[in-house]
Amino acid sequence: MVDKSVQRRLAAILAADVVGYSRLMGVDEDGTLAVVRNLRAEVIETRIAEHQGRLFKSMGDGFLAEFPSVVKAVACAVALQKDMAARNAELSEDRAIQLRIGVNLGDVIAEDGDVFGEGVNVAARIEGLAPAGGIAVTGMVHDNVGSRLDLSFEDMGEQQLKNIAQPVRVYSLGAPSGTSVRSTAVERIKPSIAVLPFTNMSGDPGQQYISDGITEDIITELARFHGLSVVARHASFHFANKGKSHSEVARELGVAYVVEGSLRKLGDRIRITAQLVDAITGTHVWADRYDRDAQDIFAVQDLVVAAIVTMLEGRMYAAEAAKARAKPTTSWSAYDCLLQGRNLCDHQRDAEAVPLLERAIAVDPHFALAHAWLAIALTISNIIVLDDDQMAKAESASKQALELDANDATSHWARALYYLWTGDHDRSRFHFDRALTLNPADIQIKGDYANWQRASGRPADALATIDAAIGLGPFVPDWFAAVRGLTLFDLARYADAVEALESVPVQRSSGLLYLAAARAQLGDLTGASEVIAKVKLVKPDLSLRNVIQVLHYARPEAQQHLIDALRKAGLPEQYVRPLRAS
Repeated sequence: MVDKSVQRRLAAILAADVVGYSRLMGVDEDGTLAVVRNLRAEVIETRIAEHQGRLFKSMGDGFLAEFPSVVKAVACAVALQKDMAARNAELSEDRAIQLRIGVNLGDVIAEDGDVFGEGVNVAARIEGLAPAGGIAVTGMVHDNVGSRLDLSFEDMGEQQLKNIAQPVRVYSLGAPSGTSVRSTAVERIKPSIAVLPFTNMSGDPGQQYISDGITEDIITELARFHGLSVVARHASFHFANKGKSHSEVARELGVAYVVEGSLRKLGDRIRITAQLVDAITGTHVWADRYDRDAQDIFAVQDLVVAAIVTMLEGRMYAAEAAKARAKPTTSWSAYDCLLQGRNLCDHQRDAEAVPLLERAIAVDPHFALAHAWLAIALTISNIIVLDDDQMAKAESASKQALELDANDATSHWARALYYLWTGDHDRSRFHFDRALTLNPADIQIKGDYANWQRASGRPADALATIDAAIGLGPFVPDWFAAVRGLTLFDLARYADAVEALESVPVQRSSGLLYLAAARAQLGDLTGASEVIAKVKLVKPDLSLRNVIQVLHYARPEAQQHLIDALRKAGLPEQYVRPLRAS
């Protein structure tokens, strides 16, 4: 059942941001904030209302608006640029506030007052192609405006936009007549950065998990700074050992800066080198080397993060980077066990991760991340045959993680997963929201949030969420295809569900069960039976009764839908223990 509050429609979207916002904030933070607030109240909101538009999202550095027609959206863009030019005429060049604007006509999804979807994404992407004080529009906009406005456009050709599958024809609408646009070479407002996997220099391939774990922690720490746009872990790790240049990586990921480094561990000593590279010019912005005891690894991580943030965002973030934060643990051995366990979870070997994470907690009972990952591993490894004792441990571990660090995204994610798979959808939603607020760049949390939407009775929303996440690039986790397959089954799109689930390289039992159910619904009972046989190789005593006990659907009809399909696929109603041989 599709949520009535969700609407799909064709809309004209205007996206705009302030050119050189970081530079302006660095010169005069209070003054810039005041000027931007006044502009929004006196110019932006007024012009949008005059053209019958609606401002649906406003950030400190930009805004998004929806219009009932392309003509009104473009006319509003032109009026805004004229107003901005008139105001800037009285200001010195270093105080001028300029906008870049992009306009697109495309499909959008509207829900609870917000608007999102590819139509919005394209508008935001082409806005970055506009000159300072100028306007960029898509071919759809250009063709619809035609001669209805007295404007001249310059064809910029087809552009391959980040995370947009097909090239988009873009036209540039120069500064409207009567304006005075100053050229500027300042950077976009949020410095974009990718942290490449640190190279393991220890000579032991078995220690790669240490380098990977430290890289992931640096990504997580950088994502805390909302003034940075940080590429997600899975996208960065795609470039491990690919031998590509900084400029090639930056171009494929759509970033301006790249962080790279290496790690060497010899006994109780650890050496980390790190450098920040401007991918456009190829120059090294910053580099340093740290030789420390392994126990000091967290202090080194803090130094690396603080240096990067300071270099990119200036002194406005230096104070925040220097704030003392709660260290995850004081024990290298506990951290080492966490990294090994987390690495196993990343490769869908959650059950194997459990003893390592338990060992980390035994070494340091106050290690919040270890408790959180233990809860995640226990929950995921039990989602088909729910072991009461295991889930009790997961509940305790997730609770302990939050008690130790209530401001950690992973702790809230762990709690959200526990509530999701035990059917408490309201509490699960609360912790998912909190996790995404604390770390909006964590793509794995977004993937599991789609699972929450699916289970809570909103499969259409879940499909939109997981498709948007997959659309972030070819570097998302493999299990996202499984979430998509489960969702497609719930939407009764069985052929699509089979295609999605068969594309998953490593299948958890839950994905295989849904694959069997989808095949059965298509009438392929032989294929369904073959998949059930694969599941029973891993879980020989699995029965329909087990599955019914762990189903976490909010809507009974959705649950019955799966049960009927699994029954058709040949999953036995109840496990019958074989007689002992005499």
